[in-house]
Amino acid sequence: MTLRGLYAVTPEGLAREALIARAECALVGGARLLQYRSKDTDPRRRKEIAQVLASLCRRHRAAFIVNDDVELALAVDADGAHLGRDDGDLSTARARLHGKLLGASCYDRIDLARAAVAAGADYVAFGSVFASPTKPSAVRAPLSLFAQARALEVPLCAIGGITAENAPALIRAGADMLAVVSDLFDAPDVTERARGYVRLFDSITVTSS
Repeated sequence: MTLRGLYAVTPEGLAREALIARAECALVGGARLLQYRSKDTDPRRRKEIAQVLASLCRRHRAAFIVNDDVELALAVDADGAHLGRDDGDLSTARARLHGKLLGASCYDRIDLARAAVAAGADYVAFGSVFASPTKPSAVRAPLSLFAQARALEVPLCAIGGITAENAPALIRAGADMLAVVSDLFDAPDVTERARGYVRLFDSITVTSS
């Protein structure tokens, strides 16, 4: 599975049907990965939504990733899980996920990225790369991190405050994936916004330093 392109991350606060509909629009538009991120305290409802999203991703040949919850990822046969600093041990998650994808949030720290790769992460994420409406207090990660992290030889993901306008700078900096929440799911036409991101990846050439 090639980890490159638009990485759609579901927002909080949408009703079930709206969330599913917009997620499918993102997939139709070309999102290569979809991450289900939810703070819903009802495990049955979370599992039900995750199952629907997993099915949509299979239909559109995209990877389905569950945020912060290895158990749920396994229960719905997701393609993988993404963990933050406080979401459990990466080595343990790697063993439980077997051949599935494991992503790790590394914020603004290259040392966390090195440790994550050593523990078995398939990709690492840096951010917030810009001021984020989703997490306004998040630490800011400089674009120079992507050049530094090339030596890790895993795909690199950028997250936080990404828009169609600032996305080209991230791709040129070396981000393989752009994890987008608000600019994608709040767009008047989610499918067309996703296609816009896909066109950026198709049109921008990254020069190795």
